[in-house]
This record gives sequence, C-alpha cells and structure tokens, in this order.
Amino acid sequence: MIAAALLCAMTLGSMTQGARAEQQLWTFDNLSRIGGLTPAVEGDPTLVDGPLGKAVRFDGVDDALLFPSRPLVGAKTFTIEAIFRPEGGAFEQRWLHVAETDPVTGLDANPAGTSDPNPRFMFEIRVQDGRWYLDSFVNSKAGSRALIDPGKTHPLNRWYAVQQTYDGATYRAYVDGVLEAEAPVPFTPHGPGRVMVGVRMNHVNWFRGAVAQIRFTNRALAPGEFLPPPPAPQ
Repeated sequence: MIAAALLCAMTLGSMTQGARAEQQLWTFDNLSRIGGLTPAVEGDPTLVDGPLGKAVRFDGVDDALLFPSRPLVGAKTFTIEAIFRPEGGAFEQRWLHVAETDPVTGLDANPAGTSDPNPRFMFEIRVQDGRWYLDSFVNSKAGSRALIDPGKTHPLNRWYAVQQTYDGATYRAYVDGVLEAEAPVPFTPHGPGRVMVGVRMNHVNWFRGAVAQIRFTNRALAPGEFLPPPPAPQ
C-alpha cells in the first residue's frame, strides 16, 4: 500500500525532450478512492484477490466505475498500462475508456448506435472460443487507429499486463510486454474529460473480469520500463 501510494504521486526521473515525464498509478484495491479520485460506482463491482492484493471485479452486466477527471490531458506522447484478468463473456468488451468531453455537448461519447468523433483512448478485448485478443484504440482530432490481431489470442481467467504507447509517430500495443501490433498515426493532444472502467462511456460492451492497476505516463515507455507482468499460473 505504501509503495502504491508513492508510485501514484511520483514523477519519472528520466527526461524526455527537455521535460520531466508525469506518471500516475491507479490501484484498484477499493471502491472509494482510486488514483486520488472518487469514482461513481455503477452496478455492484466487488473486491477480489489479485496479483498485487485486492482488485475490482466487474460482472459483465452492469458494473462500472466512472471517474470525474482524466490523466494525459495535453500529452503529445503517452503510455497506458493495465493489469487485468479477462473472464469470458460477450464477444466485444470495452473495459477502459479515457474520454475527452465535448465542450459543446458535454458528452464523453455519443449515444449508442451513432458515430462517435470524441477523442479517446480505449482498451478493449474480443472473446472467442474460450480465448481473448486485444484491441487498443486511439482517436484524436488528427486521426484514429485500432490495433488488433485476431491471430494473437490468449487464455482466459489469468492475469495479464497490457500496454499501449505512442512516441509521436508510431502507436504500439503489447501483451505482457510483447509487441502485438504497431502502426503510424497522427495525433493531437486531448482536452479534459473523464474515465470509465468496466464499460464504454455510453454503456455498451460491458467487461467481465477484474482490474488490479492502471498506469498513465505522458511519454512512450520502452518495454523494459513497463509494469512487470503478473506471474504466470503454475
């Protein structure tokens, strides 16, 4: 707990383009205060044992946590990491949505069934034949990109570390620090907004599984700097 609290407030010692990189670590070991923010609890998420202590489990039906603000506002580069456990459920699951709030409409995402131009970062999964594969997505006013490879599947019901990075030119996605996909994409920094964990902002594609940590950094980390992956099951 002490180490997690220190990490949440720390800044990285290394320098990037003359500026100190900011880093936030969110530890999901309770439902009242995470990453210095008080989430609105939707449904009935529960605390379960995780690789780092307690973690928050979502039932894939109506459980979610909505955070009133978001990291990486104004960031030109970024890394988003998460330690999570997918447990099956629906084919499409959008379990992390970092949104820019539309200053005109006040919406974080357009209603379900309509196109959504709102800038955002997403972590998603697809579940099929007892396995899952990663879908990472970035959208900004400059363009968007999904990184997804249905051929790179993983077993359900174990803990993983997933990462997405952007270095100013190339967007990359990893599972347990192993590169799964990459592509060039233009990017414009996001404005203020909110974060949803457990479902997309417009309440579609609920997540069945658990989340232990999410870390946000405003530079592209190398794999050797990522959060270590949880131990593989014996």
